[in-house]
Amino acid sequence: MCLQTSYFPDDHTGEIIAQGLQDSLASWKLREDSLVCMTTDSGSNMIKALRLTEWPNLQCFGHRLHNAIMNGMKDPRIDRAIGVCKKVVSAFSFSWKKRRDMAVVQAELGLPSHNLITESLTRWGSRQLMVERLLEQEKAIAQVLGADKKSRHLVPTWQDIDVLESINKAVSPLKEFTDALSGEAYVSVSYLKPVIHLLNNSLLQPEEGETELTKQIKSNILNYLNNKYNDPVTQELLDMASLMDPRFRTTYIADDEVDGIKKRAVTELMSLPAEKSKSQPGTSVQDLHQEEAAEPCLVAKWLLAVLVTTSGWHPEPGNQAAGKLGGSAPNGLLEIIPKLSMNYPQELRHSSQALSIDGTGKRESVGPRS
Repeated sequence: MCLQTSYFPDDHTGEIIAQGLQDSLASWKLREDSLVCMTTDSGSNMIKALRLTEWPNLQCFGHRLHNAIMNGMKDPRIDRAIGVCKKVVSAFSFSWKKRRDMAVVQAELGLPSHNLITESLTRWGSRQLMVERLLEQEKAIAQVLGADKKSRHLVPTWQDIDVLESINKAVSPLKEFTDALSGEAYVSVSYLKPVIHLLNNSLLQPEEGETELTKQIKSNILNYLNNKYNDPVTQELLDMASLMDPRFRTTYIADDEVDGIKKRAVTELMSLPAEKSKSQPGTSVQDLHQEEAAEPCLVAKWLLAVLVTTSGWHPEPGNQAAGKLGGSAPNGLLEIIPKLSMNYPQELRHSSQALSIDGTGKRESVGPRS
């Protein structure tokens, strides 16, 4: 949902953008201290604007991944091979005869009838797409260009092909993450910790038989991403997002940070306002039922108070690595916290099944209410 768009007739400097953001927040009567985070691209003016407002900032993962890939491919051999790629694509783009001959050769060789793709600096992942398509059509390209003495010099050498294959091997596993983690219609921040963990432990790990250039590209990309997401404020934000996602919870949170993140989650839930919703004139019966069911704060406070009181909220000595807290409730609490954030107390109040937490912290069904 878009609340507001603004026209900036002046230069898009960090100072002007910062003032525009603050004015927009004020026009909607939103408090700055309630702002959890703002997502932006990695433009220097946007970074400066958020620094001036002192608002929490999480830069777009798709943009950062694109920058990491471009940074990881800073090598003279790659520059030459990419330059050859662009010249080959241009040769076919500006010649309908070559495109016609290309279609004939593709049919003869049994290759897909695909056009070549050019790199666009503003389109994330376009370099990998260009390289991948050229490798797919390598034989057809060599045959068409080699048949014309004016374009024969554009045929990629075996050294260029080796470099392009090394590039494609390193970055092709990343192409799915760029769009998936840049969605506007759904929340994707809780995926960041799992994805970074996956990159560090699987996708960007060196493999047997890879070229040194492929290993170097992977290492450069990892170093860039780890450095950008290494500051404590960003880590705390990502840890909280992972905790609130029932698919991940504490799986990707460092063992020594689990206790603090759990305590912060409980503190924030306990600080939620407890005012009841008041019906307005003209409210329908259905709206009244929805408002009655939408009282998570009172139930949340009551439930958390019971859990904390009965469990004793303290770190369990000698069990820091497991990331658990002392007492019986935290395991059950960890299961319930994400549901509290989704107005789940309605189920606790109105469903035919009641929940209880046994002595081991497990959640179990008690049966229908009488």
